[in-house]
Amino acid sequence: MESELKALWLQAQAGDETAYRDVLGRIARLLRAYLRRRMAGSLDDVEDLVQECLLALHLQRASYDPTQPLSAWVYAISRHKLIDFWRRNRRYGALNDPIDDVDELLLAGEANEATSHVDLARLLGELPDAQRRAIELTKLEGLSVAEAAARIGMSEGAIRVQVHRGLKRLSLLVKVVI
Repeated sequence: MESELKALWLQAQAGDETAYRDVLGRIARLLRAYLRRRMAGSLDDVEDLVQECLLALHLQRASYDPTQPLSAWVYAISRHKLIDFWRRNRRYGALNDPIDDVDELLLAGEANEATSHVDLARLLGELPDAQRRAIELTKLEGLSVAEAAARIGMSEGAIRVQVHRGLKRLSLLVKVVI
């Protein structure tokens, strides 16, 4: 497949319009599959992003190095376009539900602060000490990973692992409670 695409692309670069249409059609199919897997929450935007990628490939066609695989170049450009898409949509909140659309009956009432602390303490108590302590220092006290590591004599990597595992476990505990 790579060799066919590359041969068509090189023919297209040499001026063969039929090869250019054919290779863009094939690349578009590959990009649709690639982007669908990465944009599960935004399937409506896949076709727009495919078109953006094809335009970028057209505009950057002179930057292709024929000694390299064509697919690597195509996917690199599409990956950059995908990152741009995520940045645009995160910034403007398109990937989030607007707060105005939330049914007020579904909103929780004001939490009693004392009850919240008891619930949190109970959940943290379910964790192994290393995970609990790492979460308390980094997430509750606001220390950096380096500061937490220095305070309890662990490596920064170990702190990150303990926080990750602890948060994952808390997530499972909360799902069981709900």
